[in-house]
Amino acid sequence: MAMSFKLLKNISRVVTFDDSDSIFEKADILINDNEIVEIRKGIEPVEGYEVIDCTDLIALPGFVNTHHHLYQTLFRGIREVQEKPLFPWLVGLYDFWRHITPEAVYYGAMVGFSELLRTGCTTTMDHHYVFPVDKPKNLIDVQIRAASEIGIRFHATRGSMSLGRSGGGLPPDCVVQNEEDILLDSERLIGKYHDKNRFAMQRIALAPCSPFSVSRELLIQSRDLARKKGVMLHTHLAETKDEERFCIEKYGMRPVRLMESLGWIGPDVWFAHVIHINEDEIKVLKGSGIAHCPSSNMKLSSGICPTTDLVEAGVKVGIAVDGSASNDGSNMWEEVRRAYLLNHLRYGTDGLDAYQVLKLATRGGAEVLGRDDIGVLQRGRAADIVLFDLNDIAYSGCHDPLIGLVTCGNTSIVKMTMVNGRVVVKDGRLTTIDTEEMAKKAHEVASDIVKKERQLASEKIW
Repeated sequence: MAMSFKLLKNISRVVTFDDSDSIFEKADILINDNEIVEIRKGIEPVEGYEVIDCTDLIALPGFVNTHHHLYQTLFRGIREVQEKPLFPWLVGLYDFWRHITPEAVYYGAMVGFSELLRTGCTTTMDHHYVFPVDKPKNLIDVQIRAASEIGIRFHATRGSMSLGRSGGGLPPDCVVQNEEDILLDSERLIGKYHDKNRFAMQRIALAPCSPFSVSRELLIQSRDLARKKGVMLHTHLAETKDEERFCIEKYGMRPVRLMESLGWIGPDVWFAHVIHINEDEIKVLKGSGIAHCPSSNMKLSSGICPTTDLVEAGVKVGIAVDGSASNDGSNMWEEVRRAYLLNHLRYGTDGLDAYQVLKLATRGGAEVLGRDDIGVLQRGRAADIVLFDLNDIAYSGCHDPLIGLVTCGNTSIVKMTMVNGRVVVKDGRLTTIDTEEMAKKAHEVASDIVKKERQLASEKIW
């Protein structure tokens, strides 16, 4: 096979997040196909190299988004659910989400992927758990197709809800599934799409939605299937006091202790949010992963994740945008800034510094997703590289570029995003799709769904 070399030349600063926290000044990065083969000063191009001038740019590993609900990009700014905490917010949105189709899932994914790539994210997961009873069930397949078309590294999770209102759960019965169907489709998706190889562009995880929307039995069965097949587990946990009360009333224990009792703890498990926990529960979570979702937690008034305490206790922590309906964007660069600010709001001068927060967003996210081939810039790692241009006036007067990346700036659009050795964003624009046409079509699909539900609501039809 012919080798394909790219040389990123004259990078102002290369921030690696390797074991030595190496930072290279005025350096070059040589890439062979999808792999970094060398980082140093003065790499001379030879015939056949594609040379990319990176003068005055800063290079970081791509951000890794550890929690999302891509379909929610079609449900932003819905007036009926604004200014509400999680449970009432969910109840209001289930009415809209019961109308989602494969087409909606496709365009929702494309919108979210576009935002992520343009703001420096090279790897994302998605937690899709809404499968309306009267719609096709191939929604995860549709997401994977969208990820392949746009060129993002994708960890799709087969989410699920099995505990409807008739069984004491929160969601309406029209968006939950029986457990046999969930497990059969989970096994199908693993067999068809999960790639265990190094530099894999797609992987599958199993993700029952939450303790208040699935049964104890489904959590156990999903755990067993995931460990049999060698895939990871994910769910929401300890997000709100309402969830805590639900778990105590139904199971006689708090959320973290419930997960511990079910064997849902360890390096193959990561949780979204994890806000309402105590010191002993933090110790239980050592070795597991956490997706910290600052914007969502602020908008829904859920609370503040104890990020510093978790990191110090040996819990793996990454940063995440969460679903767009509670954020209302998929802006990974901005989420890094909010993670930094929210950490300082909680911990003051004992909070994480800018470098540490950037490390959570890159290497930290990779570790949460169980990967040792991304999240770091060094020889033998995937060529997932983001280049930032800090020459705008908004960075003038800032004396440390890494601090500036987190605290300064009027935009979150990056100069270049490279995924697996392929340039997918150049000068802030996607190279793989027409974003203007995609945005137009996505908004049409979204408008049709919302219009349909509002018409039904006005006629009092369920």
